[in-house]
Amino acid sequence: MTTQPRPLFRAALTADFYDQSGQPKFRDLGLDQFHGHPHVLIHPFTQHQPVIQADQLAGSHGVVVLTPKVTGHSLHQAADLLVVSRFGVGYDSVDVDACTEAGVLVTITAGAVDRPVAEATVGWMIALSHHTLIKDRLVRTGQWNERTKYMGRELRERQLGVIGLGGIGRELLRLLQSFGMQPPLVFDPFLSPATADQLGVRLVSLNELLQASDFVSIHCPLTDQTRGLIGAAELSQMRSDAWLLNTARGGIVDEDALEAALDANQLAGAALDCFTEEPVVQPSRFARFENVLLAPHSVAWTDELFRDIGRMACRSLLDVSLGRRPHGLLNPALLNQPHFRHRWSSITGVDEANLPRQ
Repeated sequence: MTTQPRPLFRAALTADFYDQSGQPKFRDLGLDQFHGHPHVLIHPFTQHQPVIQADQLAGSHGVVVLTPKVTGHSLHQAADLLVVSRFGVGYDSVDVDACTEAGVLVTITAGAVDRPVAEATVGWMIALSHHTLIKDRLVRTGQWNERTKYMGRELRERQLGVIGLGGIGRELLRLLQSFGMQPPLVFDPFLSPATADQLGVRLVSLNELLQASDFVSIHCPLTDQTRGLIGAAELSQMRSDAWLLNTARGGIVDEDALEAALDANQLAGAALDCFTEEPVVQPSRFARFENVLLAPHSVAWTDELFRDIGRMACRSLLDVSLGRRPHGLLNPALLNQPHFRHRWSSITGVDEANLPRQ
């Protein structure tokens, strides 16, 4: 009996995965997930745009997106598009409602970023509390005898406050277990008291967390509820010897308020991997502070991170092409909609009865 070949599934990748010569910028994008599946045809975008243009998605069945935004306008010519796979866990750059209305699944790579972001956060906590940046500059500028002015502080016995205890926050707590810190404080309206007890953390209000913590580490998504969550009033609650770390999204912290707080020595310092407006193509306003560490939204970028995210993102496209439910699905209600199921079946050749439901 001859097996019918699967219909072609056209998988696009945004152009920012590649350099100007068309070579991958990163060692491993997870494209090996498509090996042995000749029905998947990979085609990178030819041009990078901050917002994906409608003509770029025309004819594609799935797309892996690194940095461009996906808007309702992006989907105007995407009659065949089944899935947008966001390369990462943040999805504020994707209009999920518009995708749902257009009958397009949206996935994120939930879990793939937990270890590298948590590890980078630990590194920043140590670097801040030991004045690593300043001490480096003392040697570079021949100010050896100034070292006595910059005594560090260990993580031992210090209080960590975590805003948002998802996968990254939980991995951070696991990595910090050997440092002898106090039981963590957590602000997370979605975390149940029972789960908090299981994790050995204490659920508190945001103000209590800010007032009591030596380190305040942000690990929540950017939503309408978290936008501007840390402003002037919140920063004024922090102790003058405490540090703020943001590896989540820039819009969560009011940058004007943070700059003012640093100028007034209201807190010991900060570490920022993300900013309200990205990319930052001019010197950052925070570059003048010696007690602030900065990274271009890449402090956690490693070969392992991109490998794991890439495999998960590509796997989502592959699963959709095979009629399977993809990992990290943000709008699962689409799985029950007859129009979407009919289009999914017609594109992939999988019988509607065999497609998954919500």
